[in-house]
Amino acid sequence: MEIEAVSVKIPEGVNIIAGMSHFIKTVEDLYEALASSSPHLKFGIAFCEASGPTLIRYDGNDKELTDFAVDIAKRVAAGHFFVVAIRNGYPINVLDKIKKVDEVVNILVATANPVQFLVVETDQGRGVIGVVDGFKSKGVEGDADKEHRHKFLRDIGYKR
Repeated sequence: MEIEAVSVKIPEGVNIIAGMSHFIKTVEDLYEALASSSPHLKFGIAFCEASGPTLIRYDGNDKELTDFAVDIAKRVAAGHFFVVAIRNGYPINVLDKIKKVDEVVNILVATANPVQFLVVETDQGRGVIGVVDGFKSKGVEGDADKEHRHKFLRDIGYKR
């Protein structure tokens, strides 16, 4: 058994949502969930089949984001893994819809940070056993940090 850290640098303005699913229609159902969430959302989806031809299935409304999602899926190459790359929106805008897709088993990560997928390989195949999202904590927020957090959330419209 081998464990590999598959590192992904996410382009500026892009977020990814990755998780596990269980059926070939995942790509089409995720497409419908994302397409109905916002007319401005740009996205790409990739899904790794776990049986049969074990292909990477993909779709999206933005070629660059779809190619990015497919690249991540190729590198992770774990059965039933899916990844969505989005622009013009945040994970908070679509996570609930993604979670409600019947095939989705769980969400592993939703981030714009550099990420590492911890992938284990056995004689049977590959699986994601964890995710490293961003960087190690450097301390506890102080008063100025709290003020910055409060201001940031209001500046981007998530709080009044």
